[in-house]
Amino acid sequence: MGVSLLSSSPAFLVFFSFSTFCLLVDPVLGIARHYKFDVKLHNVTRLCHTKTIVSVNGQFPGPRIVAREGDQLLIKVVNHVPNNISIHWHGIRQLRSGWADGPAYVTQCPIQTGQSYVYNFTIIGQRGTLFWHAHISWLRATLYGPIVILPKRGVPYPFAKPYKEVPIIFGEWFNADPEAVISQAVQTGGGPNVSDAYTINGLPGPLYNCSAKDTFKLKVKPGKTYLLRLINAALNDELFFSIANHTLTVVDVDAIYVKPFETETLLITPGQTTNVILKTKPKYPNATFLMTARPYVTGQGTFDNSTVAGILEYESLPSNLHSSISLEKLPLFKPILPALNDTSFATNFASKLRSLGSAQYPANVPQKVDKHFFFTVGLGTSPCQHNQTCQGPNGTKFAASVNNVSFAMPTTALLQAHFFGQSNGVYTPDFPSSPIIPFNYTGTPPNNTMVSNGTKLVVLPFNTSVELVMQDTSILGAESHPLHLHGFNFFVVGQGFGNFDPNKDPAKFNLIDPVERNTVGVPSGGWVAIRFLADNPGVWFMHCHLEVHTSWGLKMAWLVLDGELPDQKLQPPPADLPKC
Repeated sequence: MGVSLLSSSPAFLVFFSFSTFCLLVDPVLGIARHYKFDVKLHNVTRLCHTKTIVSVNGQFPGPRIVAREGDQLLIKVVNHVPNNISIHWHGIRQLRSGWADGPAYVTQCPIQTGQSYVYNFTIIGQRGTLFWHAHISWLRATLYGPIVILPKRGVPYPFAKPYKEVPIIFGEWFNADPEAVISQAVQTGGGPNVSDAYTINGLPGPLYNCSAKDTFKLKVKPGKTYLLRLINAALNDELFFSIANHTLTVVDVDAIYVKPFETETLLITPGQTTNVILKTKPKYPNATFLMTARPYVTGQGTFDNSTVAGILEYESLPSNLHSSISLEKLPLFKPILPALNDTSFATNFASKLRSLGSAQYPANVPQKVDKHFFFTVGLGTSPCQHNQTCQGPNGTKFAASVNNVSFAMPTTALLQAHFFGQSNGVYTPDFPSSPIIPFNYTGTPPNNTMVSNGTKLVVLPFNTSVELVMQDTSILGAESHPLHLHGFNFFVVGQGFGNFDPNKDPAKFNLIDPVERNTVGVPSGGWVAIRFLADNPGVWFMHCHLEVHTSWGLKMAWLVLDGELPDQKLQPPPADLPKC
């Protein structure tokens, strides 16, 4: 009764104990689902270039996790590769199960070669699309896959049931080893080499050289409704996406239902997911249609200025057309995407996103705020070591920071250090709640662009309601930053351009039906305001989901203390938690 749900997932292992089998028929409790992830090396060829990649179960992209709201997931990850490994279940709330969140040296030490770890968590109050990816160095370039969360059994979607559901996951392909790319960049202090292609479900498509055979094809029938589960797993690029001559209806972002709206093009940052309804044409159109994605770029650095394409192909040729007629002879329509730097489109698209806010799916926006925070996010520099030539600005090294603190990763996991009372020498609880030295954040940048370094945390009592304004800076150029918060969803109550004005801007906040999500783009040369309730004890990472900026230090962490009641406390660590 619950097994057909899993047939599409080759990673699923049938490990039903008697108790699990009993839960299969219980629509309230959900069931336990066991997966096994064998992390191994295997060869993949793209763009006429064969290389060895790190992957799960020999699949690229990795296997699909399928579950229902309320299900328990037990995913055994076994490391067969030389690299240290950790896996993050991006967007899963991890209520009281922070040990399963996955960022290396934050909630766990990585899984070392030959070791394994069982990620054990329950999906509570979420349904939609999320994804999993490696959370150590740049390994998520090839270690990623979809998480499909269906509603509880018997609970319908708040929109018409689609004929078919299709995950579409965007990625970036490097002919080189991404680990070597970031290693060289950190060593030289310069910007990393860019990717060679974007991919749809691991395939670059026909617009790249030597790639026509590696094209994702979505075969559809006329007059049907398809739910496309879009995921941006690219390392460093926000993406515009469109399907030629077709309109999409946005119904869900980051596994939260939204008020449906139609669009021909959407913007999706790394770390974000978007569910859209595609209604196919009522009759066979005698044509094929490209679906394309290319970057939205606001920064000063180099980027992969290319376009990934897949093909939307209609099935059921009319009987008067002989099957010998080749699809190649049909006209091929291409979508028109916004300009690479079209910030006005990005702003307008973001403004259309509103929580569904229904009785069944309310928007529980914190109306009172216990603690206000103001974080600057942006780039900076750090000094070049003696006797070294660096390739950053004016002979320095590129860096990035939050409130001018470039986060230094510890060598032991922050959550373990906190839980066992061993924080001395690992972290300090004094992350600044606002910039230590205020300046004209989006105006002429200050002469001194050097960042400070530290492993500092913000400490929050349990159930603190938080308002956080994140302000982009013009240091080394204004740039959009997709910020991801682990362990929580947040409400995006406001955004604007220029410097945030604490006296005027809050009056414009939307506290009725703001969009709820886990990753938000801080506008280029602007600010975004979010609110969340710190109801999840543990240590929770927050970082830019442009991997290059995370590598440079644009990250920090929140420590949420236990509450007084038993169900407000972090569960103890599992016995197989990896050790550093």
